[in-house]
Amino acid sequence: VGVWAQFTLLLLAFAILVFCFLRSDFSVVYVAQHSYSLLPWGLKLAAVWGGHEGSLLLWVLFLSGWSALFALRYRRDTDALFPMTLSVLSMITALLLLFVVVWSDPFVRIFPPAIEGRDLNPMLQHLGLILHPPLLYLGYGGLMVAAGVALASLLRGDFNTQSAWVCWRWALPGWCALTLGIILGSWWAYCELGWGGWWFWDPVENASLLPWLSASALLHSLYITRQRGIFRHWSLLLAIVTLILSLLGTLIVRSGILVSVHAFALDNVRAAPLFALFTVLSLAS
Repeated sequence: VGVWAQFTLLLLAFAILVFCFLRSDFSVVYVAQHSYSLLPWGLKLAAVWGGHEGSLLLWVLFLSGWSALFALRYRRDTDALFPMTLSVLSMITALLLLFVVVWSDPFVRIFPPAIEGRDLNPMLQHLGLILHPPLLYLGYGGLMVAAGVALASLLRGDFNTQSAWVCWRWALPGWCALTLGIILGSWWAYCELGWGGWWFWDPVENASLLPWLSASALLHSLYITRQRGIFRHWSLLLAIVTLILSLLGTLIVRSGILVSVHAFALDNVRAAPLFALFTVLSLAS
């Protein structure tokens, strides 16, 4: 019930932010920075996650949605693995929400409202912005559920073939979403730059490639673990590495450590709390 209540409230918050963009409410700072009254509605929708605050809220929403699906799927199971997994996912979600509320509030308002918005970056006015980021965050969420199962198994002290099967079931759709997101991002770079699409080798763009590589290895290892009961330690290690690399991508893109057209933050205001968040979750894992 708690997980579903969390998902419902996050969905309501995101819907309110979408409504602010669609009606061009420039009293909201985030809307004024990333939208324009004459933008087509499709680009207004994409502009919701075209900046730091909105995209982070979308990622937390997807993670909460994955947790809600997990709770729904195993609501009748009595195995301690499932409530423990939800506890791990809830802890990660709570830390991300703390960062959203304290350092990345998308609902900060200004008075009097701005007369007009700053407009969306012309390079972002593309179908790729509508599809690419949500697929990446959907993939990250699925992989975090798989990592949550692995961490819950560690806490329980028994990572067996059943745990590997559960982990594999949730890692596979996450990997598929992340793969599709990376392919669409490559197509987007090609549309903007032609065969000089060096954005694919941009360090910030590659932040999504790192967890994809570890997740690809994780799927293979989990398949062997659930079939033959071996490679259990490799599966656990790869699940944790995938979680850490997903968080590392968030740190790189949003802390201003690297300057890139794909980076959401070019200042170091959020660098310290982001680094603390990354360190706490990584070391705990």
